[in-house]
Amino acid sequence: MGEVDSEVPPLPPRYRFRDLLLGDQSFHNDDRVQVEFYGNIWEQIFQVSFLLEMINTVPFIITIFWPPLRNIFVPVFLNCWLAKCALENMINDLHRAIQRTHSAMFNQVLILICTLLCLVFTGACGIQHLERAGKNLSLFDALYFCIVTFSTVGYGDVTPQIWPSQLLVVIMICVALVVLPLQFEELAYLWMERQKSGGNYSRHRAQTEKHVVLCVSSIKIDLLMDFLNEFYAHPRLQDYYVVILCPTEMDIQVRRVLQIPLWSQRVIYLQGSALKDQDLMRAKMDDAEACFILSSRNEVDRTAADHQTILRAWAVKDFAPNCPLYVQILKPENKFHVKFADQVVCEEEFKYAMLALNCVCPATSTLVTLLVHTSRGQYGVCLIGVKREDNKSILLNPGPRHIMASTDTCYYINITKEENSAFIFKQEESKGVPVGGLYDAPSRLPVHSIIASMGTVAMDLQNPEPAENSCKLALPTENGGGSRRPSIAPVLELADSSAILPCDLLTDPLEDETPHSEEEGFLVQEYVKGYPPNSPYIGSSPTLCHLLQQKAPFCCLRLDKGCKHNSFEDAKAYGFKNKLIIVSAETAGNGLYNFIVPLRAYYRPRKELNPIVLLLDNPLDNLLQCGIIYADNLVVVDKESTMSAEEDYMADAKTIVNVQTMFRLFPSLSIITELTHPSNMRFMQFRAKDCYSLALSKLEKIERDKGSNLAFMFRLPFAAGRVFSISMLDTLLYQSFVKDYMIAIARLLLGLDTTPGSGYLCAIKVTEEDLWIRTYGRLFQKLCSSSAEIPIGIYRTESHMFSSSEVRVSSQVSINVDDCDDTRDRRESWKEKTAHRNSTGSDQSEHPLLRKKSMQWARRLSRKSAKPPSRTERITQQRLNLYRRSERQELSELVKNRMKHLGLPTAGYDEMNDHQNTLSYVLINPPPDTILELNDIVYVSVLNSSDRMKQCVDETHL
Repeated sequence: MGEVDSEVPPLPPRYRFRDLLLGDQSFHNDDRVQVEFYGNIWEQIFQVSFLLEMINTVPFIITIFWPPLRNIFVPVFLNCWLAKCALENMINDLHRAIQRTHSAMFNQVLILICTLLCLVFTGACGIQHLERAGKNLSLFDALYFCIVTFSTVGYGDVTPQIWPSQLLVVIMICVALVVLPLQFEELAYLWMERQKSGGNYSRHRAQTEKHVVLCVSSIKIDLLMDFLNEFYAHPRLQDYYVVILCPTEMDIQVRRVLQIPLWSQRVIYLQGSALKDQDLMRAKMDDAEACFILSSRNEVDRTAADHQTILRAWAVKDFAPNCPLYVQILKPENKFHVKFADQVVCEEEFKYAMLALNCVCPATSTLVTLLVHTSRGQYGVCLIGVKREDNKSILLNPGPRHIMASTDTCYYINITKEENSAFIFKQEESKGVPVGGLYDAPSRLPVHSIIASMGTVAMDLQNPEPAENSCKLALPTENGGGSRRPSIAPVLELADSSAILPCDLLTDPLEDETPHSEEEGFLVQEYVKGYPPNSPYIGSSPTLCHLLQQKAPFCCLRLDKGCKHNSFEDAKAYGFKNKLIIVSAETAGNGLYNFIVPLRAYYRPRKELNPIVLLLDNPLDNLLQCGIIYADNLVVVDKESTMSAEEDYMADAKTIVNVQTMFRLFPSLSIITELTHPSNMRFMQFRAKDCYSLALSKLEKIERDKGSNLAFMFRLPFAAGRVFSISMLDTLLYQSFVKDYMIAIARLLLGLDTTPGSGYLCAIKVTEEDLWIRTYGRLFQKLCSSSAEIPIGIYRTESHMFSSSEVRVSSQVSINVDDCDDTRDRRESWKEKTAHRNSTGSDQSEHPLLRKKSMQWARRLSRKSAKPPSRTERITQQRLNLYRRSERQELSELVKNRMKHLGLPTAGYDEMNDHQNTLSYVLINPPPDTILELNDIVYVSVLNSSDRMKQCVDETHL
């Protein structure tokens, strides 16, 4: 009974046709239906469609009752306008039925085409009918006349002859002038809106072609060009398309770049949000090969920017779970939220670790930046790491005990093209020697045997088997065979696997275990090796460090204020044995953990640990109190509050001016600065009249015109490692799409990750006792074969005498140099150097040597003058006194007076020398015949101390 009651009664037949006509879907208890009309009936009558229906239907109805009217002409061709309206309604109903919302452009184009067809068809039929009373044009001639007329060509070969047809032409032209502009205006508006939003990425293209999606909150021209240059640098990615999904409108510069033919066919801009599934569908995220999500580092609130990035990553992972994710995050504490991504780059982790290594390994930032950017050329290769097939971790310099297997993956430093380096075999292969013997278990090769012969073009593999079964590892030659004479002479006989000396060159790996003097014993006992007890954020990598046995009280952390434990109030009172490292930052954030850990890593000797001072403000008084005159390095971290500015590239203005002030006050201090925009590097240590810097500026412009993304590498501060911008490391994320090992190797080099059995980056200095090695290739052999250290580059500093056009003797001082006996012999050479000097004013403060000589000459002339001084001589003497008071002396006096006011000793400031006339640069994997020079700093990948202590059997030196 329940089933019978729940059944719905069928619709009565009498209601079906009525409902179809009246649209009434409700059931009533009676047969009465009330029909009401809402609106103005005259509005319905005077509609164009109603009038056309009346004109085309009423005459046919009348002819049924009055046959003589059957000969009347009815313009049935006007029904094309009714068909146009019906088509529009049908398309709208179709889109509503299939739930298609993005069809405005299609509808507008369809309406425009139909309007044009109706105008031409109406005009052709009307003229052909009216011309029956005149020239009797055919329908084709009438159609030809309409097309020629509407196209404004007007040949004049076919024209209407009677006034009714001419009047029809005038009416049609007037209608076209009213209707068509309205249609074109709506179409143009929709087209402009579509250009702003980007439209859709075709599903057919997404399934037949490969594309990646770049999600950003706002895109600038620098970010776009850096991504495109690095992404398309690899030959495998030339056929990929880049779809940019950005919620903001494309700016003028980006639009101009995307119109270049090189990028217009491969880059597609879509305006939309990654949080909307409709926009992700427009970008065809589910078919994308990868998705890059970048954070906006120019935001004042970087935490909020990270939150947006996290939501974008979650949205993409929810919409397309199989799409590989490459995420850039700003704050390290937010990194664990996107741990599911395939690759994650945390900006502050890399930034602080790189700035820290800059203090112990000069120009590490330049070294890593040049390593991760793609360059072109053909050079030798340098093996730096290995990864086992059954191990996910990469081992940097695993040591000489590591046995190479056929399934190992080797990582090299090389300038592309990558195909120019390969493993090839010698002529023995062509003589029938089996190739498989190379990978047999007994013939697997130790790492040191491969890398120790760097510099010889044919790198022989040590094989314990007989010579007839030996195979060679060589660089491919042009003809695919043959051999070349080694480019360097061997330094010593290669050690075999049973007698290897993997000790350090300049320091003893057991130095921390050796007994110390009594005065250092207490300090040594305070340090222990262990893991930091408190992690500052979730996801930080545990690193073995030098720690205090007991936690220092919080009150003792203030350097400028005493407490009950000590009364020290300045750096001098602490009596630090090593130079200070000062970090100038806006806030003490969690990222500073990654600055401290590399400087306190367990493999660094205790006697080389530098005190770290965190400076949260940088007025002159604070700089002096924190011991800047005793510091070896000053690290200036880019402040978050200044990362955004109303004018582009002005975010670094305050930092640049402050660093320039410190550069002039403390010329011998090594200042390492972080900037927001790499293009602002040219303002660091700025000299307006330095001809050498001006020449490099021209070279930079030439490289930028060529499309180079490393144009800033020619700037002296960047080459010397004195300036760095985190945006230069964005390429790590871009290249990891093809080279998934890039981020892992960079983290190992910077000490962010530690892997058992993997090495670390350090630097050794070339002294006079080491110059007998002569070349880099011989040094490479020496280090690899004796101490298991792999050199990867050189940091070189050279003296630089600025161009003489900067130097000029002041016109206000008149000195007779001929009266000075000690300068008479050098007068001619001095004239040759100053022959092209400008007679206008110049900055004498940048040439202390010339200023010192001029002051000596002036003092001698004053001593030789025995006559009473006249008025002219007194004026001259006053000018000399002013000249002696150079800018350097004024700045020195200013600093000393301030130090005396603060009660600080001034002895250390007098020892600061001016090292501004030097230039430094990095050579990555230089040619083997590169001559070593005094004070060269060699970057080496060193084996872990724990592994070296197990393997060390003797001590060797350069």
